[in-house]
Amino acid sequence: MGTRLFVGNLPYSVDEEKLREVFGEIGGVETASIVTDRETGRSRGFGFVEMSNDEEARNATEKLNGQDLDGRRLTVNEARPREARGGGGGRGGGGGGRRDRW
Repeated sequence: MGTRLFVGNLPYSVDEEKLREVFGEIGGVETASIVTDRETGRSRGFGFVEMSNDEEARNATEKLNGQDLDGRRLTVNEARPREARGGGGGRGGGGGGRRDRW
């Protein structure tokens, strides 16, 4: 399995084929995907590219981070693991039940 890169600030006109082509000029691309809105199906302006190995991923990051693609400066860095979803939601509980009034 290769190294996964986050690619941000993508022009909405860029599709997965174009993303694969741009990164393929630097090294082997295992997968390329654009994140889309669930309801509209339109690009959300970011995606992920999995390069064949760590060296190619480093080269892609160095060469493409900050580079212009169709008028937008790309953000390219190693993708962080996705955080778990669900659970508490950050709100404190227990605000009722007992009244200290006389």
